[in-house]
Amino acid sequence: MVDPISVMMKINRFGSRLLPVLLLLALASASFAATTGNVSGIQSGLSQLCVQAKQLLLIGTMLMVILAAVIYSVGQILGAETRARASVWATAMMTGAIIGVIIYVVVPWLLQVIDPSFSATC
Repeated sequence: MVDPISVMMKINRFGSRLLPVLLLLALASASFAATTGNVSGIQSGLSQLCVQAKQLLLIGTMLMVILAAVIYSVGQILGAETRARASVWATAMMTGAIIGVIIYVVVPWLLQVIDPSFSATC
């Protein structure tokens, strides 16, 4: 039988290593566009950053909602201690998904604040 706690710990370790790499790649693409020296390169970099952030947040949010539902349902089948842990993990994942949706909405606005000539059509 698969231990859901060890599976979630492995997913957590993978996600904690993947997120900094993705953020570094996004910042590198924006800084690469900024080094070209022209305004269109910076705007292109910001536009790419916005598109990448929205795509990653959308996928991450959907995965977190699905995993929260799976964890909660598996926890209801198992014993009382595992049920309590699963409920806490599912609640935390749903909170993370809600924060992801908020960031999804705020990213275009934030990029427009940074660069007023940026069109928020990402």
